[in-house]
Amino acid sequence: MLAWLRDLLGNSPAVELAKELGCDMHSHFIPGIDDGAETLEQSLEMIRAMQALGYRKLITTPHIMSDFYRNTPEIIRGGLAKLREAIQQEGIPIEVEAAAEYYCDHAFEKMIGTHEILTFSGKKVLMELSYMNPSDNFDTVTFKLQTEGYTPVLAHPERYPYWYHNIEQYANIREKGVLLQVNIGSIAGYYGTGAKRIAERLIERNLVDLLGSDAHKMGHIALIEKVSKERALHQLLDSGRLINQSL
Repeated sequence: MLAWLRDLLGNSPAVELAKELGCDMHSHFIPGIDDGAETLEQSLEMIRAMQALGYRKLITTPHIMSDFYRNTPEIIRGGLAKLREAIQQEGIPIEVEAAAEYYCDHAFEKMIGTHEILTFSGKKVLMELSYMNPSDNFDTVTFKLQTEGYTPVLAHPERYPYWYHNIEQYANIREKGVLLQVNIGSIAGYYGTGAKRIAERLIERNLVDLLGSDAHKMGHIALIEKVSKERALHQLLDSGRLINQSL
């Protein structure tokens, strides 16, 4: 076992966080199909660490981006099957499922109603936006998803700097039935002071529904130790709003 993980397991707040969440619903563990794990060995290393912390279930979410990561349900399911086989062979006692992290562009909009959409926990759909500019079809996409019976989940809204000076934008999105998922690393300050500040404000406003690791590498899992000491995290856990445990 890695030295930092041994130390982490001795840190009861971090272990309690993983156990309280139960399920991590945002990660990149299927090897070789996006910017997450590159090899099966890396995937297994991260999954062992998540299980050792106390997670009982992982929903891994590879990117689907029309101009970069052209994954399909078949590619993702094939990668999941190989990963599950390796997990079983290694005897790692954890449940692993797969959905996707869809990039909100016009290609994704065209999929809705005509192509299979990968979902988790019923018909929840994880989607992300550009970090540079707001997607001009965001409202249209969320409406179309809801019309088809899906529940949109916006990945890491605290990382979109164009909304930093308009906190009401987040409240408006949530009021329209879009669930908000914050990254553990954002609360820990990994993505910068702006993302940390917005994550804290979202927590203060009771707007956060899901907490995810968004783990691409072992270093992201190590952030669980740091975030376990953050006041905002405990405020979020105490709010009773998180639905991770029900996934």
